[in-house]
Amino acid sequence: MAQERYLVIDVALCHDCNNCFIACKDEHVMNQWLPYTEEQPRHGHRWMNIQRKERGQYPRIDCSFLPMPCQHCTNAPCAKNFPDSIQKRGDGVVLIDPAKAKGKKEIVDSCPYGAIYWNEDLQLPQKCTLCAHLLDDGWETPRCVHSCPTGAMRFYTLEKAEFEKIIASEKLEAYRDKGGWNPHVFYKNLYRYEKSFIAGGILKGGECAEGAQVSLKGVAPEQTTNYFGDFKFDSLSPGEYTIVVNGKDAKTVKIDESLNVGSIEI
Repeated sequence: MAQERYLVIDVALCHDCNNCFIACKDEHVMNQWLPYTEEQPRHGHRWMNIQRKERGQYPRIDCSFLPMPCQHCTNAPCAKNFPDSIQKRGDGVVLIDPAKAKGKKEIVDSCPYGAIYWNEDLQLPQKCTLCAHLLDDGWETPRCVHSCPTGAMRFYTLEKAEFEKIIASEKLEAYRDKGGWNPHVFYKNLYRYEKSFIAGGILKGGECAEGAQVSLKGVAPEQTTNYFGDFKFDSLSPGEYTIVVNGKDAKTVKIDESLNVGSIEI
């Protein structure tokens, strides 16, 4: 069976350093890699677009970062709508033909992830190529992966069956694959961007209650509060939750997004 290319991004390890973004610029600005792509503009294009999300309320907050390149979908809407201008290679890499796509601004809107950009000067839709010119020249990774200092990005060239084992063992997910597009970009710890948390602190006699047993009734297993009496339940969907402390219902909350419930006295 043929080997395919896959990119894995760990949301928990991304700290928004933008090394991947800068490496992409370094590789493509003022460089032509024909027939893969024309040069990328210095400004405006974010072929590796790092999205940001803040969760919670002071002082219990966190920030998550979601690097968003072209997802190189197996059933790519762009390739389906513009088969004469966009090629999906056997290894899964999706490429816009810079000659055949010239002048076709409508291609930009065909991507459900917003990963295609319009080059006004060249009158050309452009996007991440997974550095296909480097891969074809023997590189093991694209520049973004090569430049990531935290290991948040990993690149695989494997048969589909072998990569599916990695998906299962690491609980990898595609990002908002609502149309059955089957991306070749997968995320680990995606809950930190897509899901919500409930956090708070337990007090006893006005002091931090270390060692209290806290759970979400029927939803999340029990955990023990830390030195500051804090607890945090993550990867939650919108809904109603009952906080249980030392076996007793303590507070019921309804969330649409992450929530700091404040202090709960026991």
